[in-house]
Amino acid sequence: MRFERLRLSNFKCYADTDLELSPGVTVIHGLNGSGKSSLLEACFFALYGARALDQTLDELVTIGAEEASVDLWFAHDGGHYHIKRELKQRGDGVQTTTCVLEGDEETIEGARDVRSAVTDLLRMDASAFVNCAYVRQGEVNKLINASPSQRQDMIDDLLQLGKLEEYRERASDARVGVGRVRDSKRGALDDLDSQIEQKENEEYHDQLNALKSDLAEVRKKIDSYEQNRERAQAEYDAAQEILDEYEQRREELAEIERDIESLTEEIRETEQTRGEMGDRIAEIREEREDERETAGDLLAETDIDAPLDEIDGETLSDRLDALREEREQLQERLNDQRLEIQQYDTEAETARERATELDAEAEQKRAEAADLEADLEATRERVAQTREKIETLETEIEETSATFEDAPVDPDETDAYRESVADELTACREELATTKTELENARATLAETEDLLDAGKCPECGQSVDGAPHVETLDEEREAVERLETDVDELRERRDDLETKLERAESLADAAEELTRLRDERDQLETLVEERESGVTETEERIETLREEAAELEDEADEKREAASEADEQAAAAREQMGELNAEAAELKQQIERVESLSDALASIESLSDELDTLRERKRNLAEQNELRNERLAEKRERRDDLESRVDDDAIADAKSRKENAEEYLDDVEPELDRLEAERDELQANIGAVENSIAELESLRERREQLAETVARLDELYEETERLQTTYADLRAELRQQNVQKLERMLNETFDLIYENDAYSHIELDGEYALTVYQKDGDPLDPEQLSGGERAIFNLSLRCAIYRLLAEGIDGAAPLPPLILDEPTVFLDSGHVSKLVDLIESMTDLGVAQILVVSHDEELVTAADELVTVEKDSTTNRSSVERRDAADATALAAFN
Repeated sequence: MRFERLRLSNFKCYADTDLELSPGVTVIHGLNGSGKSSLLEACFFALYGARALDQTLDELVTIGAEEASVDLWFAHDGGHYHIKRELKQRGDGVQTTTCVLEGDEETIEGARDVRSAVTDLLRMDASAFVNCAYVRQGEVNKLINASPSQRQDMIDDLLQLGKLEEYRERASDARVGVGRVRDSKRGALDDLDSQIEQKENEEYHDQLNALKSDLAEVRKKIDSYEQNRERAQAEYDAAQEILDEYEQRREELAEIERDIESLTEEIRETEQTRGEMGDRIAEIREEREDERETAGDLLAETDIDAPLDEIDGETLSDRLDALREEREQLQERLNDQRLEIQQYDTEAETARERATELDAEAEQKRAEAADLEADLEATRERVAQTREKIETLETEIEETSATFEDAPVDPDETDAYRESVADELTACREELATTKTELENARATLAETEDLLDAGKCPECGQSVDGAPHVETLDEEREAVERLETDVDELRERRDDLETKLERAESLADAAEELTRLRDERDQLETLVEERESGVTETEERIETLREEAAELEDEADEKREAASEADEQAAAAREQMGELNAEAAELKQQIERVESLSDALASIESLSDELDTLRERKRNLAEQNELRNERLAEKRERRDDLESRVDDDAIADAKSRKENAEEYLDDVEPELDRLEAERDELQANIGAVENSIAELESLRERREQLAETVARLDELYEETERLQTTYADLRAELRQQNVQKLERMLNETFDLIYENDAYSHIELDGEYALTVYQKDGDPLDPEQLSGGERAIFNLSLRCAIYRLLAEGIDGAAPLPPLILDEPTVFLDSGHVSKLVDLIESMTDLGVAQILVVSHDEELVTAADELVTVEKDSTTNRSSVERRDAADATALAAFN
């Protein structure tokens, strides 16, 4: 396969690009970000669509454009192909509107069908294409980082080994299916054995012999009757032949008589037609003379100076052309005049309409001014009422403010004051409750102590209470009770004072809220008064402006009416000139009509002359036809006389008698034959039934034999599918091992060619596609342990080795796609870049038809047969390409 041409329109950074691609090595060179990789992405997109690029369609269309297209021409396996994909903006996204693959023999449309066709054509889908031929930028380590199983699947698919596993599975499915069919056939074979045994017990052959004996006797009787019937039928046919011949002669005589009558009538009608033609010829001569007189009169009325006989159609045509051209010129003048009149009328009408509109606008403005003046007085009244309300609010504000003259707080502190008093009251109530509880406890303790003292001893132990600690503190307890009672009274008094104080605080808070409301209402009314007074001034100014505008509109309306009058006068003058032009047009029309009538008259004369010649010729032809008819009439009359002389009446009477006798015998023999034939048919039916049973028995035996053979073949087929399943598995393993050995050898050869250091002895690829790199000392390394540059070299070596393996394995059946390397030098030092050049040259020596290399590295230019330079305009952000041959590429590399 080889790419031949790529054409882009609004694809990514390319506005309009057409690039020819040649065989050999093509280096696509340019600065980073110039759009080099986009050319390869365009080729890949053309083949497999946007899914293969991991990009959306929106990303492929140039920013700011609504549509894009990619055309790719390529050669493959002796054929030439063209793929076209078109993208267009539809709603919120981009859609594929056209996808066509044109080949030498067929055309395929639709993105899915085209992708499928390309996959079949190249024998690889997009994933296989990338793994085999397209080393994309940033995927240099893809095969290294893949697991052995993933690497195995990739390479097996490329080498078509996956088909063997598919065939093995199919063989397994076939084996299971054959087993099911074999079991079914064995059951059917047992059923046939049972049916054959049942039919063999019916003794069909004895029944058949008896029926055949009866059938032979019936057939003998039928043969005798049929022979007699045949003799009678022969007598009947001979007599009928004589009668038919007689009837045929009678029909021929009648036909001849009809022919004679028809010919006589045709001769008469033809002679009558010839007479009518003679009359028509005379009429045509008169009509032609009348037309000549008419033409002469018309010629006299025209300005043509020539005799009638010398005037031909060309002369009249030239004159008509001149008159019609003059009429067209006059018509153009009329159209111009009509447009001028229409323009004046339009100007007048427009001016009148505008005057009416201006009057209406003036009236509307005066009405608006009157309405505003009426509203203005009402506004002044509302302002006065609002001022009165403001004065009332001021009085209420002064009265409410007086509440705070002897208040402990200002209006804006009432809420905090109220909360403070409420908190103080709450604390007092809590302290009062606590003190009450302490008082009750102290009183209980005092009562208990006094009871002990009254008893003189402890009621529990009987001990004397003299000198007991709690007895000695009796005075202190009494003092504590008195102190707590005093505290409770003080707290109650304080609580009452605080409750009164709280009521006062709440009253002050309500007054402060009312004062705020009154002040807000006053401020709102004052703002309203200011706004209304400002509106009064604006309204007065608006009234004055409206009246001035109304006066200006009335003046403008008077000007428009004067302009309308002037336009009417100009239209009247144009109409007078229009009348003069119409008179000229009418005269010119009459001249044209006279010339046209003269042309029609001359044409009619010519037509009549042609008709006259035609009638004369037809009249001569009819005379010749009648001569031929008279000859045929004489022949018919001779044939009629001959037939009349050959009729024999006695032979006809004898034939009728013999026919009647034979017909009577045939009527009598038919019923007996019908009876015998019915008996014969019944016997034959019974024989057929017995023979069918015998045939069924034989058929069952044959089916049994065939089914037995089928079961035997199914046994063999079952064993064959088992062997085939094993064969495919063994073949896949054997081919994979061969490919692994071959790929390992090619990988080492390629790695030795491109890797300039001497740090590794060889690379090993096992049967599971696991890769191992061995150092000089024999220590193994995983490829992921290599440096970045070494991994890049390793990956390039593996890719090229796979490509070589596929090329050798498929060569002659389906050529591989181009080998594509996108920025392969990213991780390579300068020394390995030169080795990459050696690798590219070695691939061309192996017969790779086309290699495409994308790189910004100048050193790769020396490997090019052709150089494609990509540049991006920093102003428009659009890329362009330029092709150069190998000599130019080498010169550029040397210069750099």
